[in-house]
Amino acid sequence: MKTDPFDLTGQVAIVTGAGTGIGRAIAYLLADHGADLVLAGRKVEPLEVTAAEVLARGRRASVIPTDVKDAKACERLVEAAMETYGRLDILINNAGGSRAKSLDTWTLEDFNDMVALNLTSVWVLSLAAGKHMRVRGGSIVNISSMASLRAVPHSAPYGAAKAGVNNLTAVLSVDMAPYKIRVNCIACGTIKSEGFLRAMDRLKLDPDVTGGANPMGRAGEVDEIAWPTLFLVSKGASFITGQTIAVSGGPIS
Repeated sequence: MKTDPFDLTGQVAIVTGAGTGIGRAIAYLLADHGADLVLAGRKVEPLEVTAAEVLARGRRASVIPTDVKDAKACERLVEAAMETYGRLDILINNAGGSRAKSLDTWTLEDFNDMVALNLTSVWVLSLAAGKHMRVRGGSIVNISSMASLRAVPHSAPYGAAKAGVNNLTAVLSVDMAPYKIRVNCIACGTIKSEGFLRAMDRLKLDPDVTGGANPMGRAGEVDEIAWPTLFLVSKGASFITGQTIAVSGGPIS
């Protein structure tokens, strides 16, 4: 009898930024394939919406309000997952955010805030989760951005932090490989998340025109990040680690 390489039954996954957009889509897809979810984010209400849908899909869900810029809160998140489920198999470092401002308006505080949100949180959560994954192995997927691979005007701190995520992914994969922990990264192109769609609506712009500067000529859907994430945490990707994969509609987006 053939086994399903995408079956996650019995596994427990932490997803940060799980209240909206890419994080919510990832949570739903992991639940569809059998995982129980620990849902983290700053706002409780959106997380509870995600949790209700996970429960409706027949899986367990825990809501842990977490500001990932707070290292202690990140560590508490991992410990809460272990206390509730007794194991941790998957970590999705999805929480993050960007800002675009002219170069002379960025302050050191702004820079440090971008790094804490997009890079330091990945480091803290990966180390905390990795300690528990050593028991049976596991998988970490970091959600990065194409801004890490090209020069996006007015976004230097964000791009630099995400570039750090790409490199951190590679180095952690080497250090964690002896414990059968795989670490990979997805560099997202423009995706139709709630925030992006709100901005396009406010500016009266077409999301696919604005976000379609790629060979496919359109912005991506949140599910188009969720599916590669599922692949990377599954047995289907059992020989893949340390990679940053561009999911962006083409090589120049």
